[in-house]
Amino acid sequence: MHFEFSPEDEAFRQEVRQFFREHVTAEVAHYGFEGAHPVPRDVLRKWQKILHERGWGAPHWPKKFGGTDWSPLRKHIFLEELVNADGLDYGWQGTHMMAPVVIAFGNQWQQETFLPPLLSGDVFWCQGFSEPNSGSDLASLKTRAELDDAGTHYVVNGQKIWTSDAKIADWGFFLVRTDSTVKPQRGISFLLIDMKSPGITVRPIVSIDGGDGLAEVFLENVRVPKENLVGEPGMGWTYAKYLLEKERTSSAFIYFNKRELEKAKAIARAETLDGVPLLETPAFARRVAEIEADILALEWSVLRVLAQESFRDNLDAVVSTLKVRGSELQQRVTELQVDALGPRSLRFYDHGPGRAAHAPQPSEWDDLWPAYAPGRNNMYFFQRAATIYGGAREVQKNIIAKLAFGL
Repeated sequence: MHFEFSPEDEAFRQEVRQFFREHVTAEVAHYGFEGAHPVPRDVLRKWQKILHERGWGAPHWPKKFGGTDWSPLRKHIFLEELVNADGLDYGWQGTHMMAPVVIAFGNQWQQETFLPPLLSGDVFWCQGFSEPNSGSDLASLKTRAELDDAGTHYVVNGQKIWTSDAKIADWGFFLVRTDSTVKPQRGISFLLIDMKSPGITVRPIVSIDGGDGLAEVFLENVRVPKENLVGEPGMGWTYAKYLLEKERTSSAFIYFNKRELEKAKAIARAETLDGVPLLETPAFARRVAEIEADILALEWSVLRVLAQESFRDNLDAVVSTLKVRGSELQQRVTELQVDALGPRSLRFYDHGPGRAAHAPQPSEWDDLWPAYAPGRNNMYFFQRAATIYGGAREVQKNIIAKLAFGL
């Protein structure tokens, strides 16, 4: 493959970069830089409407549904520039996870009902997959959905956990067990549930970084219209795997890793050791170089997938490899930031319920708490989970061992 982008793709990059330079507001950049979660609904809504008006509300969707005809490389460029500009991910749960399944397997009514308000930023979604004792092993999930006597509604009972964005979501897409008489994977279905339905209780989980973007969701006799079932009963496992295949390079978090490394380098240029910028000290410079080399290798691996290079039918193993390496790098690069901050990293910036995105900085402390400090320790703590969420590292290594090496 060519080790450079075409002139046309580079021109596209400049167009995207200029758009973000003009439209990423200070409010959006604040949340994008610090990584606070969840981002307030009104901030996400305003940002999504800006993207939607430009025709970029969901670039990866087919054009007939409001997306674009961009190549995989242009979608890659768009997301890279979005992160570099400290933009926001514009409702990842809905646009990147629910919508592709509805587009591929949903009926016309579902597509017309659920996609337009998501695209315009008027409705937000959450993902109800994981359960207590059913995280990496989703096939063992126990949340039940049974048709009522009239055959018009599913009655749902169970519990979900680590549900991202449940606190701000209007709707959720849930994996539920509709048949317990068949093998576990064949009895799971994909159901769309109004989060305002009677019987739903959302209990936010305040994580170690101070954010409450995760939640427990309890479902007690929740009635869901039968028409909210996507595709066929018992095909939820297949649809969930389809999601992984559609977003096979996102698990590398390459955009996050590259951007966070640049933040680490900026901190290391400003922080000093015995009057020398930390970035110029041999020990720290070596750490930066090692991580930078690993990120570069990961980036080229992602580009090889985007270029549709053959992997001898081992794409699932490749995806798992990207996930393992990408999640480990998330931890390494945020640890690098905290180490560069030194004692400054001990200050806690409260992103918790009902509080400002970060603690006020008295003017007389500006030299002690520079603008690059807020959010770094929060991000470091949150990324301790990177090797767990989305498929635990140990499970991914088992997949690689089986599919790539036949072990």
